[in-house]
Amino acid sequence: MSMETTKLIGTKIFQFRKLLGITQEQLAEASDSTGSYIGKLERGEVNVQIKTLEKIAEALGTNVFAFFNFNSYEELKSQPWIWGCVHILSQQSEAEQNKAYRILKELFSSESELTENNSDAPGTHEEY
Repeated sequence: MSMETTKLIGTKIFQFRKLLGITQEQLAEASDSTGSYIGKLERGEVNVQIKTLEKIAEALGTNVFAFFNFNSYEELKSQPWIWGCVHILSQQSEAEQNKAYRILKELFSSESELTENNSDAPGTHEEY
């Protein structure tokens, strides 16, 4: 594995770990590794065996293929809220993903209708 690939995979591991809000030590414990090894992986200093990568992916609630999907992150990295939502949704069943989509669609369509209907009527907005 080239150093560039090793660093990209390490960056992905770091990003997933941060999204979950866990420490290197917590990830190490969940993946039968050590905190120092996770740190070296995240910095791209060591190569990783597929078996270890599978354990790390499982501990992060994803699969090994997510660590090799570099383009999707590049497109979303400037939008952390979207990336966080994508990560949460990726851990759900298709039925739950569909439910979340319908809720968001309804929420934002209702919100835009309220804004359009009340935009020129002073004093009609609810205060929070």
